[in-house]
Amino acid sequence: MGLELYLDLLSQPCRAIYIFAKKNNIPFEFKDVEVFRDSILGMKAPSETSPGSAQPEQLRKMNVVKKVPVLRDEAFCLSEGIAILLYLSRKYNTPDHWYPSDIQKRAKVDEYLSWHQTNIRSNAPKTMWIKVLIPLFTGQPLPSEKLQEVMEGLATSLKQLEDLFLQDKPFLVGDEISLADLIAIVELMQPVGVGCNIFEDRPKLAAWHRRVEEAIGKEIFLQAHELILNIQKLSTIQINPQLKEQLGPVLLKILK
Repeated sequence: MGLELYLDLLSQPCRAIYIFAKKNNIPFEFKDVEVFRDSILGMKAPSETSPGSAQPEQLRKMNVVKKVPVLRDEAFCLSEGIAILLYLSRKYNTPDHWYPSDIQKRAKVDEYLSWHQTNIRSNAPKTMWIKVLIPLFTGQPLPSEKLQEVMEGLATSLKQLEDLFLQDKPFLVGDEISLADLIAIVELMQPVGVGCNIFEDRPKLAAWHRRVEEAIGKEIFLQAHELILNIQKLSTIQINPQLKEQLGPVLLKILK
């Protein structure tokens, strides 16, 4: 049994791992877990499992909280996106630019990864809830002021991303792509997927986006983001009635 990666490509950390493994020709078996679609949306019946997918009980054995991503390498299991990326970079000796051996360059990658969690990671995913999921569960039209509030928070983080990290460099920490760029771009594709053109009127970030996509490879990039770029199709599905009854009132409170 070789390397197995349990991923849901609607998840930003899962997309980062998928891209990193594909780009670096790391041999792995892709286990499509579909945690979000199964547990939140109730979209798939047990009989609809595809050959490459993973059953919930498989995931539970490796991660008691049933979260993705999860890596399984023979008897060794590992969760958390950053930890998995670092494990893969070290085990497979990937090109140095991803996570530099130079202590100061590596520290700059670490600096971004730390900042990311309470800034871009904290703000970008809210767009999917506001524009797609909350209306889907509540049946209520989107209050424009809520979207404006979310977009203002994201705009602050994007300005800091430019001013603190990108500055006048091709990539976030230097002249080559790193894990910092990979973690950032998968997060920023979340609002893009729900129709928020965050790169419009931000020429420096838009140019960075193009460079990152080119460095990754357009085919791998689009393959990883196919689900999120079609996320608005969820507006036509039927939600699990029990989940809708449970979550609808909670989400309506958020809208007030």
